Amino acid sequence: MSEPLPKVVDTFAEAFPMTAARVIVTAESAAWAEVAGRTMSGYATSVISCDAEAAIERPLGPRETPDGRPGTSVLLFAFSRDALEKAVANRVGQCVMTCPTTACYNGLPLGEKSIVVGGRLRYFGDGRQISKVVDDHRFWRVPVMDGEFLCEERFGTVKGVAGGNIIVLGRDPSSTLQATEKAVAAMRRVPNVIMPFPGGIARSGSKVGSKYKALRASTNTAFAPTLRGSVASVLPADVHAAYEIVIDGLSLEAVERATWEGLRAVQSQGVVEVTAGNYGGKLGPFHIYLQKVIEKYGTS
Repeated sequence: MSEPLPKVVDTFAEAFPMTAARVIVTAESAAWAEVAGRTMSGYATSVISCDAEAAIERPLGPRETPDGRPGTSVLLFAFSRDALEKAVANRVGQCVMTCPTTACYNGLPLGEKSIVVGGRLRYFGDGRQISKVVDDHRFWRVPVMDGEFLCEERFGTVKGVAGGNIIVLGRDPSSTLQATEKAVAAMRRVPNVIMPFPGGIARSGSKVGSKYKALRASTNTAFAPTLRGSVASVLPADVHAAYEIVIDGLSLEAVERATWEGLRAVQSQGVVEVTAGNYGGKLGPFHIYLQKVIEKYGTS
């Protein structure tokens, strides 16, 4: 018999559209594929200050990759297709092409709304790069010091959903963090989603705007325990720690499913309640109501 859900606040997470791509990285070993995936998704937690939001979606076995080698699937999100193309090409060039034994493939259907990756990186070959077409997909073979770096020319994109979230409120940082870690582990089993913050968890949740005009966002004072009494706090009296899980997905359904899996995985005596962050509906068009998510997926 499953444990009961923690107290879930009747509120919603506010998410917004972003353009997404899936990059499949392969290598001679799963370890090197993971190194490349983790490196290319570094400094990609929030588009507030980063060129993209990115993280490893999941490891891939040899039967799941185009070249029959171990792999890693990475999802990347940006506000526009142009911004995404620049971010993906830069990150693949700096972090995948440089990584021993790797190759790089598109992980989404190709269409009119695609971005150029290998077609930009081919120039590193200094005129010695070679083009190859397989099943109407063009690949570029770029000479490097351990042989060749193979990269698909174009990558497909979709309109994804970013900014879904839950916030775990607890009595102390240690037990609250343990509960949040369990939620992240459950969410990672859901396909087509990533949690872009370190380890999937953000301790510095933000609000839109700041007293400083140069900043687009600043610390979410309403969830900061040390500011209770000096600001309008939303924290119950027995809460002394809050951790946020931000969810980006290739579809609204994927983000909702990950939200549900996270909610039912939060089991700790230190958790007081689970809530979500929103800005009254002014930030994004996708409103993910926690209670509706429970009703929709709780019996599945």
